[in-house]
Amino acid sequence: MKPLAELGFDALRNVEILLSDIDDTITTDGVLTAQAYGALERLHRAGIKIVPITGRPAGWCDHIARMWPVDGVVGENGAFSMVYDRARKVMRQHAFADAQTLRANRARLDALSQRILAAVPGTGLASDQPYRLADLAIDFCEDVPRLPDAAIDRIVALFKEAGAQAKVSSIHVNGWFGDYDKLAMTRVLLQHEFQRDIAADNHRIVFVGDSPNDEPMFGAFALSVGVANIRALAHRLQAKPHYVAEGHSGHGFVELAERLLQARAA
Repeated sequence: MKPLAELGFDALRNVEILLSDIDDTITTDGVLTAQAYGALERLHRAGIKIVPITGRPAGWCDHIARMWPVDGVVGENGAFSMVYDRARKVMRQHAFADAQTLRANRARLDALSQRILAAVPGTGLASDQPYRLADLAIDFCEDVPRLPDAAIDRIVALFKEAGAQAKVSSIHVNGWFGDYDKLAMTRVLLQHEFQRDIAADNHRIVFVGDSPNDEPMFGAFALSVGVANIRALAHRLQAKPHYVAEGHSGHGFVELAERLLQARAA
């Protein structure tokens, strides 16, 4: 992982799309700061398309797509995408599962949640679980005292024993039934909304993240960036970001935003 400062302006000048995780990437200690939100606005005004790629729930993503200076959002680790057409006042959505499949999977996840909570003391359902469509989020540090790595590994194992996928973020273990992840839905959104192909247009896209559930994205993009807190989780990653910011969390996001804007002005 190279310092972000080594990512030259010549490469950044071509960037048209910024994909970014939210928790502990744009936010800092659970807060969306004025500096980070301002960076989003400045990038948006500069003509860079912004798409958060998050594990957060559908309810939050509807708000983000409507009210943030972004061009779309991928939520629940790739379960769906949302793009709000402000001119037509229409929310365009794409999901990997139909309503019947979502209902069946929800029943399976609800049963699995009870098993996990009983088997791993100290865990809790994520506070945003009521707003989720397709996944189950088990909290290991957001609103509960931080659990050790062994407990996190046990949560992941229980998801996998049930035939579910499981990804570790900086705050939750998210599990779901279905063959998708952040990258799969990002690929769909880029093709449908921006007519961009990840392979052909890789040099036009930057991704920034901070945790293991971002690993498919780190591996897919040559211009992949981690904020500094990724170093604490690097042992959980096979595919690591190519570059790392000096700043932690939102400070690292602002650092990347400034570098993108400087490259455009140079």
